[in-house]
Amino acid sequence: MAGGTIDIWPLYLYHRNAVTVNFAVDRYASCVLETREDPQIALRSLDLEGEETFPSLEALREARKYKLPLLAYLVRYFAPQTGITLVTDSEAPAGAGIAGSSTLIIAVVSALNKLTGAGYPIEKLRVIAQNIEAQIIRVPTGCQDYYPAMYGSVSAIELSEAGILRKPVEVDIDDLNERVVLCYTGEPRNSGINNWEVTKAHIDGDRVVHRNFDRIAAIAHAMRQALEKADWKEVARLLREEWANRKKNAPGITTPLIDRLVEVTRRQGAVGAKVCGAGGGGCVFFLVERGARERVSAAIAAEGATVLPVKVARRGVQLKTA
Repeated sequence: MAGGTIDIWPLYLYHRNAVTVNFAVDRYASCVLETREDPQIALRSLDLEGEETFPSLEALREARKYKLPLLAYLVRYFAPQTGITLVTDSEAPAGAGIAGSSTLIIAVVSALNKLTGAGYPIEKLRVIAQNIEAQIIRVPTGCQDYYPAMYGSVSAIELSEAGILRKPVEVDIDDLNERVVLCYTGEPRNSGINNWEVTKAHIDGDRVVHRNFDRIAAIAHAMRQALEKADWKEVARLLREEWANRKKNAPGITTPLIDRLVEVTRRQGAVGAKVCGAGGGGCVFFLVERGARERVSAAIAAEGATVLPVKVARRGVQLKTA
């Protein structure tokens, strides 16, 4: 909802009251992890329709390229002592900007953590997940994408010199569900590239970018307070302001379709909107008046985008042992 990109280290160290506010939606990622009697490592992604196998863990480690790098890197790190079959699936469209890959990583690291007996607490798993994802995409990654999958519900992720601390935001979930519309533009984006461009500009001393991040931090801080007070008029105003500041930071964050969707939905009861993730396509989140979800959804469909039915997911990652 507010404060994205500022969660990339070290950006948040330069802004007061840095915080990211987000909520989990019920577009789930899952994995099934089974041990084998042979040493083979078998990896399969249902949503990507890809698979690869290795005769052993050592063979996986020695491979130079992977068809499913996310799964291969995670298995390589946790180093199970038996052969395994790992099958994953995700309900998030590819490149949607709704933390699909981060959610999937949390599912897989939780399963591997259990299987190997590593015993890492959930916050340590987040650190491992974030570092491995950075190895794969080869640019710095933010922390906030993992928290919806870790805890569910609505979160404020506080970012300071002391580190990262997640706190729940008390919100009437049923009320929030009536105010949320999520659409997929059908235009996948590359979050790593967009975020890296902004990060470089910030570190290189771009004063305009620095001032915009000051404002983004202030908006996110105020957004948290407005949510806690259930002040939806203020939440909407802050969401609009957040989106305006993001477009100043990176003009490529929007597209003609996104601009059109924001315009047509406003006439149907949308009171604020912003892209999810780094933008340039993917998903757009709309905050709407109570009772306006159907009208807003119809306007989105008329423009050729896809409405993704979602509710707030009240719980985070869950493990089941067969």
